[in-house]
Amino acid sequence: MWGISYWIFPVIAGSCWLSMLLGLLLHWISSGRPHYVSMNSSQKIAYISDIGADSLKPLFIAGCAATTVFLNLSFFSERLLRHNGRLIRNTSTFQKILVWLSIIFSCMGSVGLIMLSIYDTISHPEIHDIFLALFISGYIISAFMICCEYQRLSYQNHEYRMLGTSFWLKLAFTVIELFVAIAFAYVSRIKNYNEAAIIEWTLAFIFTLYVYSFFLDLFPAARRGSELPCGRGTPDEVVGIRIGNNPRANALKIRLQHNLARDNQAETGLL
Repeated sequence: MWGISYWIFPVIAGSCWLSMLLGLLLHWISSGRPHYVSMNSSQKIAYISDIGADSLKPLFIAGCAATTVFLNLSFFSERLLRHNGRLIRNTSTFQKILVWLSIIFSCMGSVGLIMLSIYDTISHPEIHDIFLALFISGYIISAFMICCEYQRLSYQNHEYRMLGTSFWLKLAFTVIELFVAIAFAYVSRIKNYNEAAIIEWTLAFIFTLYVYSFFLDLFPAARRGSELPCGRGTPDEVVGIRIGNNPRANALKIRLQHNLARDNQAETGLL
């Protein structure tokens, strides 16, 4: 049974973000695609911020705030679950540094997202653009840190395929968002406003998939309860939990001993 667990945080975050985007977009379309005050004279397609700076500003602020709150809860929950052993544990200081860097940069991105919704593009266009850059760069750097962490975890725990799947999803997000963000900056710089608006909407919807991807990371904790799947436990404890007296136990125990010894050496080198 699934049960309500920590996996609900990214689901709520993604749903809040997607609902806000669809609400803004459908409102603009159903209103006859109006030309807002903040739009350039040659612009026909509204930016997200153009719509969010008008009558739907409360929805824009609420959607951005709710998304960041529940997404950050997802990050902190994952750290807690790995620390408690309900998810695969981080086995080195370097991995833990990556975790906290990802949280720090995600918080920076969260500040950028909330503030850009408050400082709208009508009254504070320059401040709005600064916070937009903070939002995009913060989450892209955070995603890169998470990719590095997951690459190490999936390399050390091949039997947990979900780690590899999550790693590739987040890597794809990071690469795609980076290139799309560069395209957005370039098109905006040369003042192709309609193309820039399309790219901005694309960025926003891709971000939705990234938020939902954390469901894959947190869902295993709902099934494992208080089990220790891997990490700081002894090889005997881990083998006993995983496969009991299965004939593969000795081989797995040897591999775990090797991994723990290697991680301890790496951690000693970092310290």
